[in-house]
Amino acid sequence: MSTRTVLTRSNAKTRRKSLRIPARIARDLGVQIVSGRFKPGDILIGEIETSDRLQVSRTAYREAARILAAKGLVKALPKVGTRVSPQVQWHLLDPDVLGWIFEFDPDEKMLANLFELRRIVEPEAAALAAARRTDKDLRAMGDALKGMSRYTLASKAGRAADQEFHAALLRSTGNAFVESLIASVGAAVTWTTIYKGHHSSHLRDSVPDHQRVYNAVDAQDAPAARSAMANLIDLALRDTTNARRASKKKSK
Repeated sequence: MSTRTVLTRSNAKTRRKSLRIPARIARDLGVQIVSGRFKPGDILIGEIETSDRLQVSRTAYREAARILAAKGLVKALPKVGTRVSPQVQWHLLDPDVLGWIFEFDPDEKMLANLFELRRIVEPEAAALAAARRTDKDLRAMGDALKGMSRYTLASKAGRAADQEFHAALLRSTGNAFVESLIASVGAAVTWTTIYKGHHSSHLRDSVPDHQRVYNAVDAQDAPAARSAMANLIDLALRDTTNARRASKKKSK
């Protein structure tokens, strides 16, 4: 087992311990569902058996099942039990679900799908931001860029700054539906960065990519903003895919 794998699992355990009991149970089951350990159509172990095995109350287990149901991962069926839902019903953009997907190795198709969605949404959002941004929006994006440069994406503070850059850009569109994607896009940005950090020898500096987006938005050049954001996402996909492939080679 590689040092990076040990660190990945150690970090996952740390996050797990910080959760309340129902959330911890939901996280454990959620990871098993999105990783394929439990497949669509499978019936989860009953609440009596599970609560006894985990030494938790049945109330805690039922609350965990409700958390998973709210995220579309399971459905409680009378006289049947809690059944894993088809993937099409999963709320894949839920920040928790995204986090569970990246707890281990998402498959290459899942990664491609995630970045494809970002490629559809974020370049157009950048173009809108270039047309509509305010001075306040620019300051928020600029401050986030400074944070990324100061702390780097290898640190929690740097990743938070990266999240804020994308959030500020989405807010700059002035579109409430686009703004509603802030938590999902932020989770995708953060988790892919963490994933790359665990499976690569170093993180490529993406600040220049973000700077080009900022410059285009500042200049109110919508085509340039669209192109710069599309390029940023393409490079991020390449980095993430390469990190995954490198991880697979090391594990063989």
